[in-house]
Amino acid sequence: RYITTVSHELRTPLNSILGYAQLLEEDPSVPPHRRQAVTVIRRGGDHLLSLIEGTLDIARIEGGRLRLDNKPMRFRECVEEIVRMFELQAAAKGIAFRRVLADALPEVVRADEKRLRQILINVLGNAVKFTQAGRVEFRVSHAREMALFEIEDTGPGIAPDQIEHMFEPFARGNEASGGTGLGLTISKMLTGLMGGEMTVRSTVEAAGVGAGAGSSGTVFRIRLFLPEVHGARLPLEPPRRVRTGYTGPRQRVLVVDNEEVERELLVSVLAPLGFEMHTVASGHECLAWLAAAGEDEGEGAHEARRTDAILMDLAMPGIDGWATVRAIRTRGLSDAPVAIVSGNAFDKGLDNDVGISIEDFILKPVRVNELLDWLGTRLQLEWLEAASAAPAVVDVPLPLQGSTPDPDQLRALDALVNLGYFRGIVRKLDEIEAADAAQAAFVNRLRGLARQFQLDAMTRLIRQALSEPAAAP
Repeated sequence: RYITTVSHELRTPLNSILGYAQLLEEDPSVPPHRRQAVTVIRRGGDHLLSLIEGTLDIARIEGGRLRLDNKPMRFRECVEEIVRMFELQAAAKGIAFRRVLADALPEVVRADEKRLRQILINVLGNAVKFTQAGRVEFRVSHAREMALFEIEDTGPGIAPDQIEHMFEPFARGNEASGGTGLGLTISKMLTGLMGGEMTVRSTVEAAGVGAGAGSSGTVFRIRLFLPEVHGARLPLEPPRRVRTGYTGPRQRVLVVDNEEVERELLVSVLAPLGFEMHTVASGHECLAWLAAAGEDEGEGAHEARRTDAILMDLAMPGIDGWATVRAIRTRGLSDAPVAIVSGNAFDKGLDNDVGISIEDFILKPVRVNELLDWLGTRLQLEWLEAASAAPAVVDVPLPLQGSTPDPDQLRALDALVNLGYFRGIVRKLDEIEAADAAQAAFVNRLRGLARQFQLDAMTRLIRQALSEPAAAP
C-alpha cells in the first residue's frame, strides 16, 4: 500500500514534467540551446520514472501480481537490435564489444519480449558500464527450446563477499557508478518468474598485479525456456507516427482529474489535434455535468455537452475514479468509452465491474502515442499525419569548410547515422560542438541534414571528412 501511494504521488508531478518536455522537444519554435535544456529535464524525469517502475516491478513480483505477456516475438531480430545498441555504447567508451551468435538461433520464439529485453539490457548495461578497458562478449545459443545467454566482461570483477548481496535491491558493486541499484535485482527475479536461472562467477584482480587480459572479469549465465514458434507470421513494426489531426466530426473528450496541471497537460496535447475538450476537477463534478447534459433541452444544448470519450483519474477527493465510472454506467449517464489515466500502477489489470480492460488503462506519465492510439481505436478515427515525402538527396556533398572533428568522433557519429538513431545523432553533435567551438560550422551543417533525415548525405560528408581532412579555419 505504501509503494502504491508513493508511486501515485511521484507519478503525478512526473506526468507534467515529462508531458511538457515531450511537447517542447517537438516544438520547432524552441531554440536549439533551449531544446537541449528541455532534453536534460526529460532525461532526469526518465531516470526518476525508471526508479519508480523498478520498485513497482519488485513489489509486483514479490506479491505474485506481475503477469507475463507471452506471445510470438522476433527473437533473432531482438538480439541483433540489442547488440547494435551496446556496440555503440562500447565504442563510445573505447572498449570492444564482441558478439557470438549461434547459427541455429530461431527467428521466432514465444516469450514476454518486454521482460526479456529488460533482463538482457540490465545485465549488458552493467557489463559495459563497469568495463573500463578490454572487452564485453555477448554469447547466445538456443537448443531444445532453451536459450542460453552469456555476458562476459573484463571489468574489475566482484569480490566473493559481494556476490551474495549483488542481487539485493539498491546494492551497487561500485558506489560511483550511478544508476538505481535495482537492475540486477529485477533481472534475477524476472528470470525466476520466467522459469529460468541466472548465475554469476567473477574473478577479482589480485592486489599489486597489473591489469591484463583475463586477470579480472565477470560472467553472467542466463538460461530461459523460449520455445520456437514455427510458421508464425508477425506484422511488421509500424513506423513512428506524427499525427496532426483527424478527419470527420469533431470529438469531445471529458477529462476528470483533481490536479489542474494534469488537466491542462491533456488539453495541451489533444486540443491542437482538433478535439473539443471539457475538464472537471472531481468525480462529483463529472457526474453533475453528465447528468445536466441529459437534462438539457434542445438539440443545441445537448450537443454542447455531448461526450465522446472520458479520461478518468483514480485518486480524487470525494469519490474516486472507480466509483465515478461505476455511477456513470449504473445511472446511464453516458456510454462513452472510458480510459483510466492514473499513476496507480497496481490497479492496472485488476478485475473490475465496470468493463475497464488493460488496454483502457494508461499509466502516468502519459505516453502521447499510447493515448492517441487508444482514442483512435475507441473512436474509430482516421488520423491525419505529417507528410513523409523523402527530401532530395545531395549526390555530391559540397566541399567542407573549416575544421572537422577528430577521426574517433567522426567514426562514432558515423555509427549513429548508420543506425538511424536520431536522438543519438543530435546528442553526439551537441557533444562535439561543446568540446570544440571551432566545429560549429561542421556541426550546424550536419544538424540541418539530421533534421531533414538526410542520413545518406550525412554519411557521405562524414566519410569525406575522414578521408580528406579539411583545411584549417
